[in-house]
Amino acid sequence: MSTELNQDQLNTEIEKSNFKIYSKGAIYGFSIFFSTVFGGVLLMQNLKDLGKKKEANLVLGISLLYTAISIVIINLLPSTVGNPALFLNLIGGGILSYFFLPKYIPNFESFSKKAIWKPLIISLLISIPFVLALIYSE
Repeated sequence: MSTELNQDQLNTEIEKSNFKIYSKGAIYGFSIFFSTVFGGVLLMQNLKDLGKKKEANLVLGISLLYTAISIVIINLLPSTVGNPALFLNLIGGGILSYFFLPKYIPNFESFSKKAIWKPLIISLLISIPFVLALIYSE
């Protein structure tokens, strides 16, 4: 019986060594610089790749809800209040990176890290039109 456990553990380690996920830093960085929903999508992809579809959908739903609440809060605050979006993104990224990631992938540090270039390009392509619209609307 112990031989089977050791073999299962060995197989798991082999799978992990070939399996890549987005890192805690990537999830936190995307949450800060784009929005919590972008970090949520990265974490959702990690969870889906690990076969945790229910948790992936939960994380995406929470990140969408958090982003919507953040937008409402930002619109309610007077324009003289610094940069509340950055502050709210820091909190949202922290929740994703320091609560949900370790909760659903406790051994996340043992996985190889996935490159961020593809999601970075997609995030920029989504965000740039919104930034340009904000600049030229004033």
